Amino acid sequence: MTLKIGNLKLHSNLILAPMSGITDLPFRLINRKFGCELAFIEMINARCLGHKSKKTFQMMATDKLDKPLGVQLLGCEPQYIERAMDILNKYKFDILDFNAACPERKVTRRGEGASLLKEPAKLQKLLKLVVEHAKTPVTVKIRTGWDKRSFNAAEVAQLAEDAGVRAIFIHGRTKQQLYSGCADYSVISRVKKAVKIPVVGSGDIFSGPLAQKMLDETGCDAVLIARGALGNPWIFAQIKHYLKTGKELFAPEMPEIIKTMKEHLALCVDFFGEKFGVIIFRKFFGWYTKGFRKIRKLREKVTYLKTQNEVEAIIDQILPVRYPRSAASSVK
Repeated sequence: MTLKIGNLKLHSNLILAPMSGITDLPFRLINRKFGCELAFIEMINARCLGHKSKKTFQMMATDKLDKPLGVQLLGCEPQYIERAMDILNKYKFDILDFNAACPERKVTRRGEGASLLKEPAKLQKLLKLVVEHAKTPVTVKIRTGWDKRSFNAAEVAQLAEDAGVRAIFIHGRTKQQLYSGCADYSVISRVKKAVKIPVVGSGDIFSGPLAQKMLDETGCDAVLIARGALGNPWIFAQIKHYLKTGKELFAPEMPEIIKTMKEHLALCVDFFGEKFGVIIFRKFFGWYTKGFRKIRKLREKVTYLKTQNEVEAIIDQILPVRYPRSAASSVK
């Protein structure tokens, strides 16, 4: 299925979501290998970018294989957003997403992220500012509302469309829910009916059947894959296969998992250097081996290792395991 957001034409309706501390260049490249087309870098703070933070600039690093690429901007202060846009326009991103969805307290207490759902008029002004300065299509990421008493996603989506936004990304939970409970498909469906631009549904996309459920019950144009890709870059191929055939692919065999883990580790070391590359890969080791038998001791050992060779030796000690068809394929 094709998807068009502004002048950006995509062959896939499966998108890798921006995830703080996760969607760095190595992670994106691994996911692209297994069918991810459009990916987003980590959320960029407008104030940090305006202050030319070295860490923020490293987060925006890319290469020729990392295309098409989106960037997500977080902010609530017009002066910093304008300054950030001037910098972002010097980079060759394909799409710019504005974050009005992050539920973390350190973000919302500053009036950023999901906090903007409580001020739709202010959010619309900020979106108009971003659209005015952007050289790429602008999208916005929202949630269903602040809490269960304020489902205002459809209203916010209409204001965003009027501001010139070219697509709506919506996570099917309120700010107060964080990531608990289940995504509310009924609100996503209302958003889809309220606007003419593409709507991308997010929340609980862990398998082919769950992606199909999201598309069927909401009518959305695409799905945003986040936690489902942690330790499972194969999810893009699995979902594509299911949407096309109605059948699930078996999970990868152990040799494929081992090979992919080592490739991911090597990319981390190459990009961050051995010291930090190994540290960053440790969390991915846990995700890749989720549900494996007799893995606890190996996970404990990995937390103390410092070199690529040491981590590779631990990866080689992982015992063979048989998965079910999908670790999270049940549709409730």
